[in-house]
Amino acid sequence: MSYVIGIDLGTGSVKGLVLDKSGTVIEQATENYPLLHPQKGYSEQRPSDWIDGTKKVLSTLIDKIPKLKTELEGISISGQMHSLVLLDDVGQPLRNAILWNDVRTTAQCQEITEALGDKLLKKTKNLALEGFTLPKLLWVKEHEPEIWDKAARFLLPKDYLAYWLTGNQQMELSDAAGTLLLNVTEEKWDMEIAETFGISEELLPPLVQSMEHVGDIQAGICEELGLETAAKIFAGGADNACAALGAGIIEEDRAMCSIGTSGVFLSYEGQAERQYKGKLHYFNHVIKDSYYSMGVTLAAGQSLTWYKETFAADETFDQLIVEAETSKTGSNGLLFTPYIMGERTPHVDSQIRGSFIGMDAGQTKADFTRAVLEGITFSLKDSQVLMQEIAGKKFKEVISVGGGAKSALWLQIQADIFNTKIRTLKTEQGPGLGAAMIAAMGLQWFDSVEQCVAAFVDYEKEYSPIPENVKTYEKIYGIYKQVYGQTKELCHQLLAVSKG
Repeated sequence: MSYVIGIDLGTGSVKGLVLDKSGTVIEQATENYPLLHPQKGYSEQRPSDWIDGTKKVLSTLIDKIPKLKTELEGISISGQMHSLVLLDDVGQPLRNAILWNDVRTTAQCQEITEALGDKLLKKTKNLALEGFTLPKLLWVKEHEPEIWDKAARFLLPKDYLAYWLTGNQQMELSDAAGTLLLNVTEEKWDMEIAETFGISEELLPPLVQSMEHVGDIQAGICEELGLETAAKIFAGGADNACAALGAGIIEEDRAMCSIGTSGVFLSYEGQAERQYKGKLHYFNHVIKDSYYSMGVTLAAGQSLTWYKETFAADETFDQLIVEAETSKTGSNGLLFTPYIMGERTPHVDSQIRGSFIGMDAGQTKADFTRAVLEGITFSLKDSQVLMQEIAGKKFKEVISVGGGAKSALWLQIQADIFNTKIRTLKTEQGPGLGAAMIAAMGLQWFDSVEQCVAAFVDYEKEYSPIPENVKTYEKIYGIYKQVYGQTKELCHQLLAVSKG
């Protein structure tokens, strides 16, 4: 028997999945690690915690499946995007990693936008936002010059983990696309951008494709883990790209709706270059010579969690959802906008705030709960509409993953609001499954991505739009789209007052 391991290096934990050639998940293990917040708005992690967590995960898997010692063929890695790992000239981290959800870099984003103008979107396909890597590099250069002077190379989290495993430094394209230093369509570092901000070519690692073999596990790590053969390491990919592969999103008429803390509506882009003018993110995919676009709702599942903790702390999520089923389509005239942490798509606005619109004395808690579910879905529909309007896309189905796929009510709401068939995965393993599929493809277990998807991805439930509900939601969505413009200035003024 031959096995692969997919590693998902997330923000709060690292997860490992063992799969065989049939695509069956044999075993899994998870290790948590802390987030560090040295100041308000700062979010960091110790790269050593990623290594320690990965060692524990691999050790656990090997203990549970001793055959891995001789029959583990390949490993690949999915990782949190954008987070900055700065290395010195002997490959040691110079400071904690600055994570994707760190917001200290607003001034650097403004600097990038002003310096590059139209070139930014033309070359990188994305706006300068605090989450991306280039603003973090510029922040270190400005605020920690003694560290900047020692910097020899920067990596992203999963590429740092691959470096630990193999001793080789490189960066994979789907992750590099989130740095604002990659020319996305030419698939190379843009030295004009780098030189504009005093970033040397030496700081930029070699670029590789997702399914590229980047080395074997080093002998010392094999000895420590008890491995008798050195498995091949494949480059892997950015978490959203790996999640899309793990959901079988390999055609332009299929999309993925992922509702976790944040929400993502993602579509495969094939080989055609598209210019969404910054209204959507546009990145290289883990599938060679292809791309994916995605929109982001900053507080998707977080809106539901906030609502529960604030207004129904003693109830479970399941109890809330069951109660929400007693409400009706449109929540009896109540509308919620999930802007409680600001918004990303289609409104890049850190100061907008959420709203309940249309409250009256006849509404119940069930109406409020359902309004939150509907509002989160309306926000994700904004991204679907952009893809349809700008790229002319027509979706035959949307694969729903994450928290939004755990409720029959919410799945039906998605089908009705997206006006598209919704499907769920039989076993949802997220980015880790996509990473395992990359390893399987790198090992040439399959002749095509389509064959790999057929073996590794299983679907379960389907939900079809209900025409009557679709008509109602189309009217409400028209109202939803007006709320941002009519509350923006009020929210900005309230935020200014609250800050004194």
